[in-house]
Amino acid sequence: MPLTHLQIKELLDENRYHDCNGVGKDKICVRIAAIAELPSRFGMFQVVAFWNNRDGKEHAAFVHGDITREADVPVRLHSECLTGDAIGSLRCDCRDQLESALAAIGKMENGILLYLRQEGRGIGFLNKIRAYGLQDHGLDTVEANIALGFRDDERDYSVAAHMLDSLKVKSVRLMTNNPKKISGLVSLGVKVSDRIPLIIPPNQYNRFYLETKMEKSGHLLEQIDRPVLEGMTPEQAEIIQD
Repeated sequence: MPLTHLQIKELLDENRYHDCNGVGKDKICVRIAAIAELPSRFGMFQVVAFWNNRDGKEHAAFVHGDITREADVPVRLHSECLTGDAIGSLRCDCRDQLESALAAIGKMENGILLYLRQEGRGIGFLNKIRAYGLQDHGLDTVEANIALGFRDDERDYSVAAHMLDSLKVKSVRLMTNNPKKISGLVSLGVKVSDRIPLIIPPNQYNRFYLETKMEKSGHLLEQIDRPVLEGMTPEQAEIIQD
């Protein structure tokens, strides 16, 4: 069952004038600004729009089923990727992971995909394209970020932690191959009860990128040549295979 009109009203009323001390080192505070129905090719969702006090970026939660006051909710943190999500770039696996996660969540009892405005692993769109240019000349994805003066991953999960709290989620089963996402959420007070691997087979353009993430950034991609999404029924797994 989706969030009811009463639950939606409660969330909106609670967040209308929400202002707190913030989460994380940057003291980020978010509030729910709007909620609407969102039928999609991946199932029936409700979209929750968030405002934050740090930079005005608007983040989104795509919610399937009733997740308020629920434990062990499947959750995917997805960082914005214009080239992958919108254009279908083959240099990364972002769009494949986005669609696979939504398809899986759409078949589960409940779940959330948080869409975070952290383009290019947190370095922004312009620097991401600069990093691509360096990769075109032989650097790997980690070396390119470092050459531009960044860490290999500049993302922060304070917004995600606050979003989950605003949605009254008790604990999550995190869809990720990235241990830093788990430790990042845990350090911010989110209870992560389990990890659900989400592994997409590589193509000729992103294999080196994925291998670099595994070897240098610690991503758990041991089964890189076949899709994996544990904790699913055979029917759900078939969606990822298709």
